[in-house]
Parts: sequence; structure tokens; C-alpha cells
Amino acid sequence: MNVTVNGDRVELPTGVSTVRGLIEHLGLTDGPVAVERNGEVVPRAVHPTTALADGDVLEIVHFVGGG
Repeated sequence: MNVTVNGDRVELPTGVSTVRGLIEHLGLTDGPVAVERNGEVVPRAVHPTTALADGDVLEIVHFVGGG
């Protein structure tokens, strides 16, 4: 399955089929993330159950602390 993440095309391996799986695949598990899928915000509570489809367009913002 191919999706677009922050403007880049990403081919997902077999088994990555949810927003949460994508976040884990991208290594963004440290700290909160905000996800928009096809123009709609995906609440964090439903990341594990929100299925991805071929051609989805996602924007992911990863929050990091610092000073």
C-alpha cells in the first residue's frame, strides 16, 4: 500500500494498516503526534483503529520538547 506522508510517497510494509501502525513504522512513538488524514484530523484515541487505504494523504506533526 502506498500513502503520502508530509508530501512524500511512502510504501508501507505488509501489516501496517492503521494510523498507529504508520506512526510506529515511522519511529514517531516518543512524544505526542497530531495526524490529519485526507484533510480530517484523526483523534489520538482512534489512531489504533483508523484504517489506512491506498492513496491516503497524511500530515503528521511530531511534538518535541526543548528550550
